[in-house]
Amino acid sequence: MGLLDGILGGAVGASLISAATTLIEKNGGLEGLVAKFQEKGLAPIIQSWISTGANQPIAADQVQQAVGHDLIKELAAKAGLTPEELSAKLAEILPQAVDKLTPTGKVS
Repeated sequence: MGLLDGILGGAVGASLISAATTLIEKNGGLEGLVAKFQEKGLAPIIQSWISTGANQPIAADQVQQAVGHDLIKELAAKAGLTPEELSAKLAEILPQAVDKLTPTGKVS
């Protein structure tokens, strides 16, 4: 069972859960993912997911900007999607995944 299986459950397919889990792992865990977003000027967005308030949306191109096109391309191939399709799906599930991984409003 992967990191996000129990968190996202039936909300998304197994290939998307695997892609999201791999994306987090390849970025050095949740802390590393937060750092990537901060480096790319997307700190307010990811901080909204971590905080206990409302989650700000993210665009598919911002997901690619934050984590890199090469990683998105690699994960998309494994999931049987185009990079654009995967980025759009990740834009939908990453906010809720990060939100659920940080229930106290802190990255632990």
